[in-house]
Amino acid sequence: MFFRSNISAVRKTLAVAAALLPALQPFTPVLAGPNEQAERLFGRITGSEPSAAVLAQMSSDITANNAAAAAQIAMQDPSFYNVTLRNFAAPMTNKAQSVFVPLNDYTATIIGMIRDNVPFNTVLSADLIYTGNMSGAPAYSPANNNHYLYLDANGADLSTVLVQQTQSTLVGIPSSATAGVMTTLGGASAFFYLGTNRAMVRFTMINYMCDDLNTIMDITRPPDRIRQDPSRSPGGDSRVFLNTCIGCHSGMDALAGAFAYYNYNTLTGQMVYTPGQVQPKYAINTGNFPYGHVTVDDSWINYWRTGPNALLGWNVSLPGSGNGAKSFGQEIEGSAQFATCQVQKVFQAMCLRPPSNAADRAQASKITSDFVSSNYNMKTAFAESAVYCMGQ
Repeated sequence: MFFRSNISAVRKTLAVAAALLPALQPFTPVLAGPNEQAERLFGRITGSEPSAAVLAQMSSDITANNAAAAAQIAMQDPSFYNVTLRNFAAPMTNKAQSVFVPLNDYTATIIGMIRDNVPFNTVLSADLIYTGNMSGAPAYSPANNNHYLYLDANGADLSTVLVQQTQSTLVGIPSSATAGVMTTLGGASAFFYLGTNRAMVRFTMINYMCDDLNTIMDITRPPDRIRQDPSRSPGGDSRVFLNTCIGCHSGMDALAGAFAYYNYNTLTGQMVYTPGQVQPKYAINTGNFPYGHVTVDDSWINYWRTGPNALLGWNVSLPGSGNGAKSFGQEIEGSAQFATCQVQKVFQAMCLRPPSNAADRAQASKITSDFVSSNYNMKTAFAESAVYCMGQ
């Protein structure tokens, strides 16, 4: 009797459990509607909330299966320029790669180029610079940052006040010597400061190729352009040089010749350009290895075009060598890796993660293709990345 009652109880329990089972299943997520999607998209692009009118307009575009148009609406908001793009550009202007730095001509130029749809594959070579058209602001000076500090202190709206100027006119160097953001005061003070000008090569690779020297070092490249200052026997062991140091210096020193006529004067606070005269910093510590390369002009050669770094996709229509910063910038801009890098950074900014799985990587590849075909319009990369991550 006891046994039968237990069986009966068990059966009742199982019946109740079976009845409740559908309710115990995990909830199927409810897909966000057009309003929620529009709000998320606006937030990813601007970091803020849309107005009711903007939300309605973006929602209408999303309902019409045109999320790209909704993204373009979001990019008209001042926060896209004052917050998102400023945070995107600021780390490129300093060795610490910090966003907590004052506004300067480097940051302003990147923001202005993106706003005005200037082809971004000219960021390292164009004769342009952006200043602010704001009442009371001191005039632009190649010797201080006061103009941009004023814009910062007075809450300038970077979506409207920035004006494109000719860099050679404002800075006082030949147009042939301008190299986009590299020859702004912000670029010079960060990467031509003291040292040996190798920093400009390294941080250009980091910021525009997404590769630091440790990821592109190649000990098989010719060492003939390595200067005299690196020891060929660090710590008394030549194997260290042959197996490690040469991997970076062979490529880096061969490229750094492009900046032989540039310096940043700490006393005047100004970039110095001396055409035909190599800066003294290129001849420091010559006794370390007297038989090393002596820099006599601003010529450069890209030894990374061959070997494993050929995978960076160098432009075969360019010679791979030249003179001066402008042609060096064009070499970097012309590579496939330049376009890939910009999309990787934008994807990170919009999705808050790098492309991390097969779907992400496939989408990043598509965005890169669209970025190039849109004549390197950075808004294309921002819009497509934000739309892809809109529901995530």
